[in-house]
Amino acid sequence: MVDFGSIASLVETSLTETSSGGTSRSATVADSDAGQRLDRFLAAALADLSRARLQGLIASGAVSKSGATIKDGNTRVKPGEVYDVHVPEAMPASPIGQDIPLTVVYEDNDLIIIDKPAGLVVHPAAGNPDGTLVNALIAHCGNSLKGIGGVARPGIVHRLDKDTSGLLVAAKNERAMTSLAKQFANHTVERAYNAVVWGAPRQAEGMVEGQIGRNPFDRKRMAVLRGGGKQARTRYKVIERFGDGPRPFASLIECRLETGRTHQIRVHLTHLGHPLIGDATYGKAHRPPRPKTPEQELAFKTAAEFPRQALHAWLLGFQHPSLHKTLRFESQWPEDFQGLVTDLRGLNLQS
Repeated sequence: MVDFGSIASLVETSLTETSSGGTSRSATVADSDAGQRLDRFLAAALADLSRARLQGLIASGAVSKSGATIKDGNTRVKPGEVYDVHVPEAMPASPIGQDIPLTVVYEDNDLIIIDKPAGLVVHPAAGNPDGTLVNALIAHCGNSLKGIGGVARPGIVHRLDKDTSGLLVAAKNERAMTSLAKQFANHTVERAYNAVVWGAPRQAEGMVEGQIGRNPFDRKRMAVLRGGGKQARTRYKVIERFGDGPRPFASLIECRLETGRTHQIRVHLTHLGHPLIGDATYGKAHRPPRPKTPEQELAFKTAAEFPRQALHAWLLGFQHPSLHKTLRFESQWPEDFQGLVTDLRGLNLQS
């Protein structure tokens, strides 16, 4: 049985399979829907298909009324009219499925939560054509991927950098994709990260605000800009300081995103003067406190040799697209992150 979401009770819909593949959907216009644009009416009646997807189907000639093809989404609907929509089978994804081990935290017909390891790229790109999380999800999910934009692929609504570990959600169908994307756009998704940084902010907690855009001197990096860019907000809280005196050697910080910009946490913490330990992109110019004791010398070596940015997405919460309840997931620190914190604590550096 197909769940058509929150369809108005006066809208009649039906679904049948077709011999040519795919499904045929129909929706009858109720009195209360009279005068609506066709694309808006169908988006409300067939809630598991996004408006953009329906506009594409209309333009391709997949929508008809009484056997006549309707290609104008601006058509005004009238009471009693029945519109038929042919939804083709989802095309195979262009990235191939690859058997890559995944840590699945939660999975149902709508979505999947992955605890991503550091080193795994999320989406295929020029430098990483395969071996990505998307390739792994295509293989793992198989036929449970119902198509995003007509293609059998997972819906990636947010990303984690290659060397950031932690929780990530992907949609399995268009309705889930639309719902999750809206929640991310409205900044209603709860996201928290743990980071280990050089030094420690003077204030124990606060908000970093600043427009983030391409660094004008290095287009491969992002930066806080005085003009241009996109507004970004990151809340931070110092959880633990490592080191004595007014200048701690390093600190453990929790960050909560109120926006989601490229490299946001890494850029904002660098802007504060406390880049992530292990961040080869944003931490190169930073000079950590000079070691004064053998213990600090060893701590510096441990931190300096950390092989990736010390950032872990430990908390993810959102409204489930069809269950209509809040889901909240937590992730334990991976072994390398735990080892870094343990070494810093064990070296008697905690103030």
